[in-house]
Amino acid sequence: MASATHNSSTLCFNLQTPPNCLINRSSNFLHCGHRYGEPLYSSIRARVRLQRRIRARSRASVLTVVSFSSANKPSPSSDVSSTARIRSEVLSPFRSVRMFFYIAFVASASLGGLITITQLIGALGNPSRAPEVPVILKDLAIDLGAVSIFAFLYYRENKAKNAQLSRLSREESLSNLKLRVNEKKTIPVSTLRGIARLVICAGPASFITESFNSSEPFTESLLERGVLVVPLVTDGDSPSLKFDESEEQKQVTTKRKRLWQLAPVFITEWFEWLEEQKKLAGVSSESPVYLSLRLDGRVRGSGVGYPPWKALVAQLPPAKGIWSGLLDGMDGRVL
Repeated sequence: MASATHNSSTLCFNLQTPPNCLINRSSNFLHCGHRYGEPLYSSIRARVRLQRRIRARSRASVLTVVSFSSANKPSPSSDVSSTARIRSEVLSPFRSVRMFFYIAFVASASLGGLITITQLIGALGNPSRAPEVPVILKDLAIDLGAVSIFAFLYYRENKAKNAQLSRLSREESLSNLKLRVNEKKTIPVSTLRGIARLVICAGPASFITESFNSSEPFTESLLERGVLVVPLVTDGDSPSLKFDESEEQKQVTTKRKRLWQLAPVFITEWFEWLEEQKKLAGVSSESPVYLSLRLDGRVRGSGVGYPPWKALVAQLPPAKGIWSGLLDGMDGRVL
């Protein structure tokens, strides 16, 4: 009788346990969490609880990884640097105040409109209050008009803010691009803020050569206004920048070399920035363009074709002299 009981218990255990528990019969009970003399179902319940704990921990690990990944994923607003946001606040110090009041006025007018609507419903349901309906409708129209006006003002202000942040972000990207001054010195564009007004000529080698030749009569005047040219060749060829090395033209040649001494470094980054500028301006990627910068590094002018050297000389104040500090901000509006 005892033997039969032992056999039935063994049969039941063999059906309920996984194959790895059948490898060593002498350690079956220990391996499966079942101690001798205890009912078999208690070991099964222990195994089920263990599996549930493992699954719960697995889910928690997955959720932790997902939440960590989503937390580290950059949001669209993080694309704008803190420097660009600070510059935006400095350039428009009262914009945040205006936007706050616009939101407050929209909320106030909306609340007044809701109250007016409840009054209108009560007046329409009560014939004795029929004379009040025109007055209530007038108040409702005023509230709706106020909501529309201040919502439009907020939308326009927010649009201007986003456009300014986008422009400042592009200018910050430009300021981080590298320039080679000579064989031993490489600087970022931001180093020249307050020192030089850069003119970026971007196009094929023939376009750079023609821009170089057309700037010759204005070399001295451009240098007096702090203008330095950055030639950005887009077709991979080398422009033909010929300098007169004769003794008579030595002084002029030195100024010509100084005007055209800068060279972009890491061309791929320059191309990416230029393509973004062209895309925003709606210009074809194959079109040769120029961009002129102010002393503070912001873009003051751009266009398709050759730089207007004569117009730059006429519009820009001298970089040195008694008028230099006063007229630093008079080098054109920002685009």
